[in-house]
Amino acid sequence: MESLQTLSPLTVALLVLIPPFLYLFLVLHRTRNKEPPTIPGAWPIIGHLPLLARSPATHYLLGELADRHGPIFSIKIGTVKTVVISNWEMAKECFTTNDVAVSYRPYLVACQNMTYNLAMLGFAPYGQFWRDMRKNVAFVFLADHRIEALSHVRISEVRTSAKELYHKWRRGKTEKEFFMVDMTQWLKEVAFNMVLRMVAGKRYFGETAVIEEEEARICLAAFKEYMRLLGVFAVGDAVPWLRRFDFGGHEKAMKENFKELDAVVAEWLEEHKRKRNLNAEKGDKGEDFMELMLSEINGTNIHGFDSDTIIKATAMALILGGTDTSSATNIWTLSLLLNNPHTLKKVMEEIDTHIGKERLVTESDINKLVYLHAVVKESLRLYPPTPLNAPREFREDCKLGEYHVKKGTRLITNLWKIQTDPSIWPEPLEFKPERFLTTHKDVDVKGKHFELIPFGSGRRVCPGITFGLRSSYLTLANFLHCFDVSKTSSEPIDMTAAVELTNVRVTPLEVLIKPRLAPSLYQTM
Repeated sequence: MESLQTLSPLTVALLVLIPPFLYLFLVLHRTRNKEPPTIPGAWPIIGHLPLLARSPATHYLLGELADRHGPIFSIKIGTVKTVVISNWEMAKECFTTNDVAVSYRPYLVACQNMTYNLAMLGFAPYGQFWRDMRKNVAFVFLADHRIEALSHVRISEVRTSAKELYHKWRRGKTEKEFFMVDMTQWLKEVAFNMVLRMVAGKRYFGETAVIEEEEARICLAAFKEYMRLLGVFAVGDAVPWLRRFDFGGHEKAMKENFKELDAVVAEWLEEHKRKRNLNAEKGDKGEDFMELMLSEINGTNIHGFDSDTIIKATAMALILGGTDTSSATNIWTLSLLLNNPHTLKKVMEEIDTHIGKERLVTESDINKLVYLHAVVKESLRLYPPTPLNAPREFREDCKLGEYHVKKGTRLITNLWKIQTDPSIWPEPLEFKPERFLTTHKDVDVKGKHFELIPFGSGRRVCPGITFGLRSSYLTLANFLHCFDVSKTSSEPIDMTAAVELTNVRVTPLEVLIKPRLAPSLYQTM
């Protein structure tokens, strides 16, 4: 007590006040740097990989974890920390306030082996090259006027495919006038033909195909395998020092698949160069994507990439995106319609009201089919083509909600969980297209309404949204106008999903069809 009495009043005051201020500082510092909660159960080295391996549809598993741990949490994929977000508020903050910081892609094993050294737009690092290519693709090749200029290609393809399906029906119909068809395969072939004609001026399936059917199926299977390998888990992405062992042989398969597809696309490019020289002599101009790219950038070098590499990379990206996402959307939409016959009937009635049975569907009819638009939106809500947005990586420290996210953390956005949030979507797991004609009629899918972002949002939103939607509407409208369709049994269509890079059906979609138009109309297609 005597020693305290010898201290000055200022010293005593500091001794009394500093401890609580220090405590307050430490609490605030800890709160300000609080990271998203990490779910329990991580193993040494491999993290939460055993947990993630339990389900082939990871978006469902991550959705269940969000129900228990909240709309933002962390998991460890091997040694890599990954933040998972699962509500629209977090998505909005990511793709507006923090959009630049999360516009980067992690440098994954697949990216290193299958994207022309990151020349492919969807995987290119955020920077000047990405901005220049995005501008070219979005405003030159996928601009509305360009899509409009190629409408005759889309119409021609869906009509030709419908006519060929009619011929198959005539050859294979039963006594009850039905013919069974695998719509999974048919819709994939239609999507592939449509985008291939627009990109390379070729048709690989059908009576007017430029190659044998077996060769075409091998090519389509190679593109499908490419998408599977892009979504496959490579051990080297989670535990880099284990990459040399290539467990599962994934990296070897990636290299072989990419080499196969590069040879195909390179052959298309060489054909276009030869034809371009001939056409220049004749004064003709081609109109497909490769021809346009050759006219725009042939012989130039863009940020270290030669024009051939850029053309091949962009052509491959357009074919992959246009085939896989469009066909997935159409397959899920048709599956939902078959499981909901009342909705299917309403779609058919709308088509008959605006088009009738005396003529064929044109693109100018599509905007009149408001209910069909609502059906496709609802399908995209329940079964987004990529239920988990392609992974991003934070390139700087960020604040996300109340949490601090460190540079280098990866980001996964659970689109499916966001789009089935019961606080936004009443009866979220029910197929109710009418919601887009009433309570949610002003919500679109182009990335501005964060409760519905099946094509992503922010700077890296899919540049082909308009093309993809137009293709889906036109394909579904033409098919449903030309054919009555029904299930092969009274059992519901199996809606089991498995996620590779895109949301795919586990089982084929086999249905019964029969024509609903006069035979003469099929001959005019």
